Amino acid sequence: MNHFYDEKLRREKVFRDPIHGQIIVDNQVIMDLINTPEFQRLRRIKQLGTSSFTFHGAEHSRFGHCLGVYEITRQMCNYFQRNYPSQQEDDGLWNDRERPVALCAALLHDLGHGPYSHTFEHIFHTNHEQITRQLITDSSTNINKILRRVSPDFPRQVASVIDHTYDNPQVVQMISSQVDADRMDYLQRDAYYTGTNYGKFDLDRVLHVMRPVKSGIAFEISGMHAVEDYIISRLQMYLQVYFHPVSRSMEVILDHLLMRAKYIYQHPNDFESEFTPHMLMPFFNNHFTLDDYLALDDGVLTTYFIHWTHSRDDILSDLASRFLNRRPFKSAVYDKKTQELLPTLRNLIQTAGFNSQYYTAVNDSFKLPYDTYHPQDSNAQTQIELLQPNGDFIELSQVSTLVASVSGREAGDQRFFFPKEMLESRDSIEIFEPIYEKFQSYIKNNHVINPKE
Repeated sequence: MNHFYDEKLRREKVFRDPIHGQIIVDNQVIMDLINTPEFQRLRRIKQLGTSSFTFHGAEHSRFGHCLGVYEITRQMCNYFQRNYPSQQEDDGLWNDRERPVALCAALLHDLGHGPYSHTFEHIFHTNHEQITRQLITDSSTNINKILRRVSPDFPRQVASVIDHTYDNPQVVQMISSQVDADRMDYLQRDAYYTGTNYGKFDLDRVLHVMRPVKSGIAFEISGMHAVEDYIISRLQMYLQVYFHPVSRSMEVILDHLLMRAKYIYQHPNDFESEFTPHMLMPFFNNHFTLDDYLALDDGVLTTYFIHWTHSRDDILSDLASRFLNRRPFKSAVYDKKTQELLPTLRNLIQTAGFNSQYYTAVNDSFKLPYDTYHPQDSNAQTQIELLQPNGDFIELSQVSTLVASVSGREAGDQRFFFPKEMLESRDSIEIFEPIYEKFQSYIKNNHVINPKE
């Protein structure tokens, strides 16, 4: 790791940032990673995907978020080294030799995200975390070449932080835990750019009550209320921003648009023989390289969508137009009781002239505000441990009535999506009018209901 410290910049580089004020880079390795084509690509990928259709300010990129996570991690390292430096091996305090791997993992943690990441992954079965690790460990990438300047094994170490197998739990929890640099940056950043206040919390206070311990990171009990505020802020951001029905509707349209494009490409005899979206073909064929993946960004997909508005395939052109021109589907909340009505609604939509495969969808969005530790879970979360004055630990929900009230309780809803036209009056098309009226009898106050009850 000494090679990392040998590459200190003579003069630090400052990125002006609306969230953190200044993001400071004082190391040549970090600066060179930022300047790679692989990292610069993140400027062209929105952090919040389709949320900009709901919150017009949400045009910020994954580039800014990754810099923010790096900056919070840098502040954590500084604070730990200043206040809790390790005095001897295995004392549970902070060993600053971990700084290089922590900073690089923080900076690169989202490197593998693709355009409209989660929708793209669903259609083409990619995995951004796997691609992140590949970009870090593959000897052909610029990222890997720079990391190897630190040590031959350094890329593997950085990748192991991201997949939670690194041997120091403090470093892993800095980047991925229930209170980590990743979440703390995106909550503040997304709140700022969406123009909402839900995600704001006292970041400085949370950072200053953090303590490195043998099992990872704990919080002084005097800072409990700052941690509570963070958890409630996170809950509100999910309910009000990330789970917003219009954003989810646009995701559904995007999902079905890509699904239709893939179907047309795989059935050339039935459709347009000239349908050759070259940059997407490796993904339609389920065989792509890292270079194919890195060539994609939001702009590439948008360009294809513009072309597809002129497609001879009515479904493809209509979905592309709905996406580009922000014509979201409507949605209604359903539950276990009303779920049995959905086939009836789909049949009515099909009868009204819409292909129900592409013009209907179900989407559920649920989130645990705070997940108490369940070791039997395949993806068990680390608990938030509070450090008491006598040195004992106590889990957050044991002392916080506020957190206890939301612990383990999923918040969110499940929705049925359908064309907005189904709720409109169609006097001019009398043949369809009874269909629209019948459909509308199943929808009340944005909920699916049984009209017979």
